[in-house]
Amino acid sequence: MTQLPIIKDIYGFLGPDLLVGVVGLLLVLIFVPLNSAFLVWVERKVAGHIQLRPGPMEVGPHGILQSLIDAVKLMCKEMITPDLADKPLFWMAPCIVVIPAIVCFVVIPFSPVMQIRELNVGILLIFAFSSISGLSIMMGGWASNNKYSLIGAIRAVAQSIAYEIPLLLATMPVILMSNSFKMSKIVADQSPVWNFILQPVAAIIFIICSTAETNRAPFDLVEAESELVSGFHTEYTGMRDALFFMAEYTAMFIASSMAVVLFFGGWHGPFFSGLGWFVLKAYFLVFVTVWIRWTFPRLRFDQLMNFAWKVLIPIALLNLLVTAVVIKVL
Repeated sequence: MTQLPIIKDIYGFLGPDLLVGVVGLLLVLIFVPLNSAFLVWVERKVAGHIQLRPGPMEVGPHGILQSLIDAVKLMCKEMITPDLADKPLFWMAPCIVVIPAIVCFVVIPFSPVMQIRELNVGILLIFAFSSISGLSIMMGGWASNNKYSLIGAIRAVAQSIAYEIPLLLATMPVILMSNSFKMSKIVADQSPVWNFILQPVAAIIFIICSTAETNRAPFDLVEAESELVSGFHTEYTGMRDALFFMAEYTAMFIASSMAVVLFFGGWHGPFFSGLGWFVLKAYFLVFVTVWIRWTFPRLRFDQLMNFAWKVLIPIALLNLLVTAVVIKVL
């Protein structure tokens, strides 16, 4: 009872909007590292079972604590800076790469009552901040003063430009159908029928392009261990390297959440609606992304670019034109 006046004072001082923002930010800061650790464990287990290996088994039940132990190990490791590196940019890159991982969660509607901030241009905000990841990768590759890192950074820029176009073209039909950039409205419009049923081509293109945008195999030419050691983060160690990994797995979850919002009905489900359906769909798409990585071989870089410019962009553009014509006629 004595804590109730304190809570009222805090509410009165911050106001409802700022209070929701502060609480939401704290929840995101807790969720992002824990989710990344969980997805690392999921990737290891899926890879192990696909390749008939058990994966990590020793630390915790079924190896579930292995990722947490690895996180502690990375925090204890020395962060080495190369002598010839551009030190300010080298230090800034892993810090900047986590900004989209935090900001993009602000506008994602996990349920009718679980969204930090509703914006009329929520989709545009996610696309705008996701482009910062490419900038940070370029900064890290250039600042490392390493030829492998630089090649990986150049590949990242080219790949990002190529696959952002069909990604946007695959999103536009949904926006035309909903007549809004507001993510909660797009979800609400899918109450009777999911957009995946109405826009299967756009959904498939979106999943392919989001896999490429997050540098996941078979589109992981940015890192390409067999060619570039570790690509743009070859020279990074300790927590700096961990920040790049955390950003990658968080971007994969955000891309899956975007696909759920745009094409798979958001929080709507067969028997009830709520947070459970959203999380289940998002993690299922994450599982599909991991499954693809350990199933298909890595593409050559010319194949990667040709697939975007010669296949995905024409199909996505044609699908957008057909959608616009049908909406206009009906």
